[in-house]
Amino acid sequence: MSSTKARILEVAAELVANSPDGDVSTRAVCEAAGVGAPALYRHFGDKEGLLSAVVDHGYEQYLTTKRSRRPGTDPVQDLRDGWDTHTDFALRNPNLYRLMNSPAMRTPPAAALESHRILTADLRRAAEQGKLRLAPELAAQMIMSANVGVSLMLVSRPTTFTDATLSRRTRDAVHAVVFTPEAMGPETTSAGDEETGAENEEAGAEEVLPATATHLAALLRRTPRPDFTPGESALLGEWLDRLSNTTPE
Repeated sequence: MSSTKARILEVAAELVANSPDGDVSTRAVCEAAGVGAPALYRHFGDKEGLLSAVVDHGYEQYLTTKRSRRPGTDPVQDLRDGWDTHTDFALRNPNLYRLMNSPAMRTPPAAALESHRILTADLRRAAEQGKLRLAPELAAQMIMSANVGVSLMLVSRPTTFTDATLSRRTRDAVHAVVFTPEAMGPETTSAGDEETGAENEEAGAEEVLPATATHLAALLRRTPRPDFTPGESALLGEWLDRLSNTTPE
């Protein structure tokens, strides 16, 4: 990246961060960067191209910690920490975060897709350990949707969403649906009393099949069986994914 392009991008990111409404004009960027409009348009095309570059820059900042993180022995704890890191980034960069998740950004940056792949990989590790109730791909969509949603509310409507525990409570609620009770810790497995014991046992039975299918699918993907042809493996994987995403009635 040329020094001029880097300077324009750095200035634009700073102006977005300090803007009252998160918006900037190309004129303000040019003035702050000490360049003419032709230089900005030559490097970024137009304002949308400039803001897309700012979004890319933001995702690179966001992914710095995720790329350097070493997977721990407990993927569930890694996922808890990942949620908290996501929310913390949003709170520290409210304007940038809103821009990163704006509907106006029609094409998701490559870094956004990388973030989703990192999340899915952690969920696959959880599935291999028998800690996931449903397919990793669906679990990733649920977690990402909820994490982005609560973060956007916290930065977009801070006077309404004032509870400091909101993100953690939402995280735990979503994780309780995604992970098995054993993976969530003893507080989830010991809850209830004798009157509800039969109901809990029945509910647990309904959840055994999806969780077992998720576990088996993850193990087979990690270590394919030589007993099956590629076509048979693909068909078995499809069946297991369907069972993984079955909603208990």
